[in-house]
Amino acid sequence: MKQKDLALVIIIAAISGGVSFAVSHFLFLTPQNRSQTVALVDKITTDFPTPDPKFFNSNSINPAKLIEIQNNTNNTNPFNGSPGSSH
Repeated sequence: MKQKDLALVIIIAAISGGVSFAVSHFLFLTPQNRSQTVALVDKITTDFPTPDPKFFNSNSINPAKLIEIQNNTNNTNPFNGSPGSSH
């Protein structure tokens, strides 16, 4: 490729880039596209209302408490087979 051809390619690329930038600016950047509407949210505060005593009281179930249904020392082999054996 000759030096004249390289300069011509660079000039054509610069002109087409500028034209495409200008056209896209007018097509896609309208004043309506630049403004957005958002929902307003309440201000975050450190105030925490007391929970409903119907659900949070001293008689409520504690889900973190360990619940043991029965002492499982007698039933060490629940499926009546030897441990590790396959049928």
